Amino acid sequence: MDTSTDTLVARVEGLGKSYGSIQNRVAALRDVTLGIRRGEFTAIMGPSGSGKSTLMHIMAGLDSVSSGRVWLGDTEITSLADDALTILRRRRVGFVFQSFNLVPTLDIEDNILLPFELDGRRPSDAERQWIDQLVASLGLGARLRHRPHELSGGQQQRVAIARALATRPDLVFADEPTGNLDSRTSREVLTLLATASREYGQSIAMVTHDPIAASYADRIVFLADGAVVRDLGKSTPEEISGLMLGMERAA
Repeated sequence: MDTSTDTLVARVEGLGKSYGSIQNRVAALRDVTLGIRRGEFTAIMGPSGSGKSTLMHIMAGLDSVSSGRVWLGDTEITSLADDALTILRRRRVGFVFQSFNLVPTLDIEDNILLPFELDGRRPSDAERQWIDQLVASLGLGARLRHRPHELSGGQQQRVAIARALATRPDLVFADEPTGNLDSRTSREVLTLLATASREYGQSIAMVTHDPIAASYADRIVFLADGAVVRDLGKSTPEEISGLMLGMERAA
């Protein structure tokens, strides 16, 4: 892995995370050192309880550490004050969730523009052009005045992707983004994420348990028992499934 910090959009060093009392301590992450490369689509995989979601939440500034250090770009967020962390996360990180997390009372356009509203500003002309490009490429142009409940699951996830990309964040975190979608719609969403990385240079970190989803990524990081155990380049679903099966047997 290229560890020069100017190529990394996020990184952790010596990361540890534990839960519970001293007598019943459970280690979710153990001495994890990992960097997410700029412009790359990275999948984070592992069996249930491996720590993959905890790692994503910490890298996104949504959870605190027990030990180690965390950076977003060149900003260390390990002990950043809550107010400063909220602003940094709002401006530099995008999120795509399994459950879409759209605001039901807002139409599709206002859902896409929500990050700007939360930041207390309107999109610039250049940002507006970028949003228009996203809307067109995601096939949402005819849906902007609809409410989320009027859209299919795949269309709602497209809106979530547009919202995540609207501010051109340093990094987009996708947490099981195809978990609630059928196989055809899942392929469409994964293709969109891969295209965002390949054509727009968007950095993406996706947590998934699905070998097919992970095969769309440029890089696959495997966690087991709270530690990074493999770090691979682009792989087929069959190769990924074989590794996952071996890890589960070893556990």
